[in-house]
Amino acid sequence: MARYTGPKSKIARRFGEPIFGPDKVLSKKNYAPGMHGNNRRRKSSEYGIMLAEKQKAKYTYGVLERQFRNAFNKADSAPGITGEVLLQHLESRLDNLVYRLGIAPTRAAARQLVSHCHIVLDGKVNNIPSCFVKPGQIIGVRERSKSLEVIQDSLAGFNHSKYSWLEWDASAMAGKYLNMPERAEIPENIKEQLIVELYSK
Repeated sequence: MARYTGPKSKIARRFGEPIFGPDKVLSKKNYAPGMHGNNRRRKSSEYGIMLAEKQKAKYTYGVLERQFRNAFNKADSAPGITGEVLLQHLESRLDNLVYRLGIAPTRAAARQLVSHCHIVLDGKVNNIPSCFVKPGQIIGVRERSKSLEVIQDSLAGFNHSKYSWLEWDASAMAGKYLNMPERAEIPENIKEQLIVELYSK
């Protein structure tokens, strides 16, 4: 299963944002990586800015180029604003929703939980992180996995009311995907219009 396995702090420092979750290195070195990262003042081209935004979105949601391009093509052919639909599609991935529900501390951890068959979708085990979840479906923790330390630690103190498009049932350790979020409800710092312009060239 293809996924990014390189240095995450280096990528986070490139964008100046903790896109993989809390990052100790970024908090200490909030500048670009490399020998001259702290002194670099290079001006990016218009294309470079658009490309960087696409790369940031890819790393944020943990998808590779082909998956991202496929997501864009689906968004482009769907009704609505292409950039917003693209983010809604990425938010609807099973691994992202496991992360949003607080079952995992990061998207990478959520992906691993899904891949290792700890997550059920509508009561059935689903081990495909990129699976598209439809509004109304229920994501839960497999019965024998509910005592896993990583899941218990992640859920402890998690604020389940911060995402209005999700509903959490603590007793069942399951959440319902109520509806696709509006753009204003998606907290990621991504300028999706730049991605649309990049693919339109």
